[in-house]
Amino acid sequence: MVAILEAQPGEASSTSNSDRSFAVRLMEHLVVPTFVIDRDGRVIIWNKACERLTGVLAIDVLGTREHWRAFYDVERPCLVDLLLRNQEAEAVSLYAAHSDVVGARNGLSAENWCVMPGAARRLYLAIDAGLIFDDSGEIIAVVESLRDITAQKVAEAELQALASSDGLTAIGNRRFFDSRLEDEWRRGRRNGSSMSVLLLDIDFFKQYNDAFGHQRGDDCLRLIAATIVGQLFRAGDVAARYGGEEFAVILPDTDAIGAFEVAERIRTAIEKLGLPNPAPQGFGKVTASIGVTSIEALSSHPIEKLVCFADIALYRAKEAGRNRVAAYDDAPGCRKARVAQHAGSQIPIISSSDCAACRLTAETSSTTRTSSACSSSSAPQPP
Repeated sequence: MVAILEAQPGEASSTSNSDRSFAVRLMEHLVVPTFVIDRDGRVIIWNKACERLTGVLAIDVLGTREHWRAFYDVERPCLVDLLLRNQEAEAVSLYAAHSDVVGARNGLSAENWCVMPGAARRLYLAIDAGLIFDDSGEIIAVVESLRDITAQKVAEAELQALASSDGLTAIGNRRFFDSRLEDEWRRGRRNGSSMSVLLLDIDFFKQYNDAFGHQRGDDCLRLIAATIVGQLFRAGDVAARYGGEEFAVILPDTDAIGAFEVAERIRTAIEKLGLPNPAPQGFGKVTASIGVTSIEALSSHPIEKLVCFADIALYRAKEAGRNRVAAYDDAPGCRKARVAQHAGSQIPIISSSDCAACRLTAETSSTTRTSSACSSSSAPQPP
């Protein structure tokens, strides 16, 4: 703190020294955790609140450039360092949230999870940093203040989880699915990668409910959800309850063949559960029909069509007898042939000729099923 306490050359006023001393004492005893580095990046103030927050004593950090050790287990710049070095733009990659880095010489705010090795606890901190100038406008120090907002962050995460989780099955809900679908769509377009969507419907679930009651029906839905999740082996794959007895899966970076393999794996796992279903039209046990669609990131189709195509494929799987996978393919030819060869002749492959403006017209049934993802599409619902 000597750099702040000492008078500048030619400055002899005892009042000035007294003011400086008071300012330092004030900062040291602030209830807000605060530290200051000088123009060389060395710590000159580490107040008592900062000691309490970080578990690092002032005597261990004053005069050093190792203030980062209080927050991280590997060396990296703190917010004060970015301001001092005029590297504010790096906050974009270093912090979970941050203020506008343009024009940040007036100050910079950010938020981040910090390891806090000295305190032996992980905290989410709100951080504010600002430059300190002398009378001539030269930088003499940078100050950083900290707020522990871990409880607020955890509460926000819990609320977000509640808002995006299905209360019955504990997997994602429709809102979560829609949000992740849009996120993955954007990411796929940036990376030029493909993406696939599965829509799954439990066969004859109404008959299951009628036979065993809604409590057993809820248990069945929970078990099906867990089975689906158990067949997704990558961290980026997403399962959600789409509504009622329908489930949806997002498979980033997955082409048609890979998506079909996942769908067939899920279908087989559900069938192997062996849950009895006395529906006379069924298979004596709970089964599922799955519609699959894959689309290239640079496809001309809007994102809404991805779910619409999967819905069409799901209808065709039901129409073909249920307990099977059907794949929609809007590009007949090579990709369609590879899927057909992989799937075998019993699995229907749907092409764009099956959908005129995403509309399927029932020829033998007046009952229609309308996709919520595509208001212009309708298809007869198999009995």
